[in-house]
Order: sequence, then C-alpha cells, then structure tokens
Amino acid sequence: MKAIIIGAGMGGLSAGIALRRIGWEVRVYEKVREIRPVGAAISVWSNGVKCLNYLGLERQVAALGGMMEDMAYIDGLSGETMCQFSLDPLVKQAGQRPYPVARAELQDMLMVEFGREDVTLGAKLVGLEDDGATVTAHFEDGSSDTADLLIGADGAHSVVRPYVLGHESTRRYAGYVNWNGLVAIDESIAPARQWTTFVGEGKRVSMMPVAGGRFYFFFDVPLPEGLAADRSATRETLRAAFAGWADPVQRLIDLIEPVRTNRVEIFDIEPFHTWTRGRVALLGDAAHNTTPDIGQGGCAAFEDSVALAIALQTNTLGIEDALKRYEKKRTTRAAGLVLKARRRCEVTHALDPAATAAWYDELRHEDGSRIMHGILSSIEGNVLD
Repeated sequence: MKAIIIGAGMGGLSAGIALRRIGWEVRVYEKVREIRPVGAAISVWSNGVKCLNYLGLERQVAALGGMMEDMAYIDGLSGETMCQFSLDPLVKQAGQRPYPVARAELQDMLMVEFGREDVTLGAKLVGLEDDGATVTAHFEDGSSDTADLLIGADGAHSVVRPYVLGHESTRRYAGYVNWNGLVAIDESIAPARQWTTFVGEGKRVSMMPVAGGRFYFFFDVPLPEGLAADRSATRETLRAAFAGWADPVQRLIDLIEPVRTNRVEIFDIEPFHTWTRGRVALLGDAAHNTTPDIGQGGCAAFEDSVALAIALQTNTLGIEDALKRYEKKRTTRAAGLVLKARRRCEVTHALDPAATAAWYDELRHEDGSRIMHGILSSIEGNVLD
C-alpha cells in the first residue's frame, strides 16, 4: 500500500514514520523549497512524547528535550514569586517526562528518521482526484503521483482541507502577538531547570529549558491584527510593551537576537468534525489549527499520526472505512483541545479583565495542584491511554 503525504512538518513526517512502521510505502511532498519551522521551540507534553516513543524515537526525543523540573509564575511588574512548585507529581501521574524541544531540531530529527530522500521539496499541490480505487495528487510543475491514500498534513493554510470540507475555513485571530526565540540559559533571569512565566497586564514572558543549555523564550502581547512589523526594531518594541516590568524581563530583552526572533500573530480555526473524504484524510494543523496556549498543537498532531496508523493496521474493511474510524477517534478530542486553548487564551490575555485579575489572584494562592490538574486534563485521554 502507498500513501502520499502533503506537508513535511512535524505532523506529516511523524505520520510518514508511523505508516512505514506498518509496512506502507510513503512519499512526502512539501511546497516550500527550504524547511524553515515556524517558531523556535515546542512544548512536547507527556502525551506527545509517548507517541514519539511509540514510533521508536524515545532516545532521539530525550536527547533533544530540556530538563524541566519545576514551574513558577512571577508577577511581571514587581518580580514577586506568585507560586513555584515541582512538576514531579505530574510526571509520575502521566508516566512520562515532558520535553520542551527546539522546533528546528525536532523537525530535522523527524526528517532524518523518515528519510530525506523520500521528501520532495518545492512541490505545490494544485489539485487531487479520488476515483474510488486510488487518489492522484497534481502539482504546480505539472507532475503528479498516485497512491492508495492521501494525507493532508499541510498546516493551517491547508490546500487539502477545502477538498475534504467542500468549503474554505476562516482563521480566527486570537487577539495577541507572540515573539519567540532561543537564548543561552542565564540563571540571573530564571533557574535553568524551571518553566518560568512572568505575567501582568494581560501579557506573558515565559522561558523553558531546551537541550544545549538554552532557554526557549516567548513574549505575548495583546495587539490588533495586521500591524506593521520591523524585525530590526524587536528590542525597542518589546521594551515599550514591557516598560516597568521586573529586571529579569529587561535582561531577557537585552539578550535576544532580533534577526533570530520570530513574530507570530496567533490564530485558530473553529473546530470541525469532517476530517476525511474517500481516500483523503486531514492531520495536524490542517485538521485542528489551535492557539499555543495549552501547548498541545504538536502533541495532537503526533496523536493523529499514531491513531491513523493504528486504524489502518487494525481495520480490514478498506481504507475509507479505516479513515472514518480514525476520524471518529480523533475529532472530539482535538476539538476539545482547540476550545480549551481558546478559553485559556482569553483568560491569559485579558479578553475579560476581571477573569484575568481573578486568575492572577489564584496564582498567589496556588500550590501547583490546580495547574498540574489542568495540564494533566489535556495529557490524559490521548490515543495511547
């Protein structure tokens, strides 16, 4: 059996690895000529790590992951610690340590494991045909490929999604801009093995350790959509947004490299439950584009990959039947994660100022149990539970 995967992101590559493990021939097509991951790093929570472990990548992902042992919230203006606690109870209940991972390194690892020679870059999908027995992908350069199955893992701006749904989807602006990147760990800013988040005024500044003695950092600022951006002015923009904030935040702004700092307007898509049409299926952001507010976007794509392979391996009534079983297994959980991230976004970024003020007050009385319960509620219920 042969599968065509559109998209060489983390979802597409992990799906390719998963299908190869059950004996499929797989070819991946990617429209860009050079892979440049969006964002500096990704939180791979325990459910996502378990999926990578299942794909035989336990050693590889552990080598890329940062050791995140504690978690803390800090008042961004005063520098006062609101709460600080060990993540060990979460690890023990989940059964797996989470790993913050540099996104480019994770994607490169997946590319190596899948095989670069079977990824075609610069291949823009312009059409597809499903005749009931096979599906054919047509590309802008006039080439085509035919397989038993086509997977649209082509991200938030998916070309495959409108084919599956029969209409275009509208992306919804979440109301904030995220700046992110990597810097060398500096313990005058935050402890080396802690996920540290400064909060205030509906804004966030966060640091997570990744491998190689680095912090993954991000700044969130509620802003209107579509503002002009000048990468060279990143430091000045952040200094203005975080004027009056505590010294560690100012030191972090001094450390960042503007040319290597990403600026991303954050969107999601209203959840939908049609992920398949005939021999075509959606996976990853093409199926469930979410905000990063609960750190489950990549994890959900890894879950999709494992669920798809299991459905194809264990059901023998045909590909269309197996895809419908994959769809049934995944859509409700993925939709729940999208909506949970949206609700968290609204509180974190002061869409309701009273709710945000109440959250800040809760953090000052937090022993970690409620926060870990919230994280675990996203981890649990995954495809490998």
